[in-house]
Amino acid sequence: MERHHHFAAIAMLAMSATAASAQQGDWSYEATVYLFTPETKTGLSTPDGSVNGSLSFADALENLDLAFMGAFGASNGRWGAYLDYLYTSLSFGNATPNGTLDSDLTTQILSGYVTYRVHETPVVQLDMAAGVRWFSTDTELTLRRPEASDETRRLDDDWIDPVVGLRARVAMTERWSGTAFVDYGGFSSDSETWQALLTADYALTPNWVLRGGYRYISVDHDTAENGFSFSQSGVVFGAAYRF
Repeated sequence: MERHHHFAAIAMLAMSATAASAQQGDWSYEATVYLFTPETKTGLSTPDGSVNGSLSFADALENLDLAFMGAFGASNGRWGAYLDYLYTSLSFGNATPNGTLDSDLTTQILSGYVTYRVHETPVVQLDMAAGVRWFSTDTELTLRRPEASDETRRLDDDWIDPVVGLRARVAMTERWSGTAFVDYGGFSSDSETWQALLTADYALTPNWVLRGGYRYISVDHDTAENGFSFSQSGVVFGAAYRF
């Protein structure tokens, strides 16, 4: 039930962007689907010790069980709203001095923002952003030792962090443009998150855009029993439709 409340909170955030825009003008929208094949690092720490797993970029597709990634944005004058969702399910193993570490994790990351344009020229657009990031994980790390019993650490939890961000768009030619987006959130020692996204966009038509770049996202969160860390970094490829 608590997770449904989290989704409702983010949905209300997106609707508030619509209510906040009292300007004249038409809404414009952009829907994006993309592939993110990152290096993944995750870890759990407890009073008995910590375990950490990592998956390289080269092995990401081979160990990917399921993934869905997409984004949706809307704007009307200076105001806008933006939603970004990542779902990944990964299973992989790492050799360690004490045995083999098997990692099995399913993560969901939903970020929602209200944006406001603070600067605009024919070449540069600069937006401030504020919103929330919902993070859900079911992470299980098992250390399999040849001469001892297996040791398993698990975290099945979800939480919401407030985030603030900045987005800059630069028109380089008639068809080429670039976007840089950074955000930071959590604002506490026991819950912190941030990300950076850099992309180059090529307009195939007035409606269709090809997009490629690099993304890094990091989450650190302490619970009553575990300290959890998660990061993904790597290239992104996608296509966007503007309407």
